[in-house]
Amino acid sequence: MLAAVGLLTAGCSGDGDVTDASAATPSLTGTATAAPTTPSATPSPPYPTNAKGCHPNGEWTTEQIMSWVRIAADAPAAGVDTSKDPVKIVESVAGYTGPLCETVTVQVEFWKLTYGSGGAEENTTGATEAPPDYYFDMDSVKRTELRVDGRKEHLVKPPERLYAGDRSVCVGALVAVYVGKPLKSKELPEQISTGSEGVNIGGGDVEFRTERVSEYELSPPAAPHVCSPEGKPTADPYAVPDTTVVPDPLYPTPTFSFDVDDVLRVPSDGD
Repeated sequence: MLAAVGLLTAGCSGDGDVTDASAATPSLTGTATAAPTTPSATPSPPYPTNAKGCHPNGEWTTEQIMSWVRIAADAPAAGVDTSKDPVKIVESVAGYTGPLCETVTVQVEFWKLTYGSGGAEENTTGATEAPPDYYFDMDSVKRTELRVDGRKEHLVKPPERLYAGDRSVCVGALVAVYVGKPLKSKELPEQISTGSEGVNIGGGDVEFRTERVSEYELSPPAAPHVCSPEGKPTADPYAVPDTTVVPDPLYPTPTFSFDVDDVLRVPSDGD
């Protein structure tokens, strides 16, 4: 405190105008006692860096890599309204989330989902009827492989046509961010739970049969209730009530399924 006062008075004094700081400051006697303080614990960063400025990850498990990628990944927003936002793998926060000493393989893959309904022509307006039996075909339209260590930002643009505003009402889109090699057929989802507005605000629940998926976003079809078994609109969706939105709690959110043997795997475009 005395030092601060001394600096202030020295800065304010003019030429030949000397101010005695001790005259304005009462004398201090006795022993000063500092007020007790409660130490605050600082949480340890989950991925602290070493002397080289990176986090050692050479012995990480797939689960550990997936958890780190989940923090770094930002997928497009889900919902019936399609999204054109790119998938972003963000740069690490130095000393907190990396960067990593060794790169990890990250895949960003987009699928076209074509929905069909075995009971599309038999739908009625009954509010207590069970949802029709839906299924879907799943086609990979783009896959981008990245080598990521958190030292720079990566952007992966989605296929424009897949997220076009005028896409078929029987077509949905799915994007997933996962680690390691490309997903095999046996790792793809067999079940997708989705619904119209008010049922699944987040876009839906996709059950991948693997633990390698860090993030995914589903953009559901706009009107699967008017789709034929071949995935073609059979009527004006605005003229046919959507009976998949069932207020009766006896019926859960509609589930869409497909036979994994019928999946068409489209090669990556190399991006």
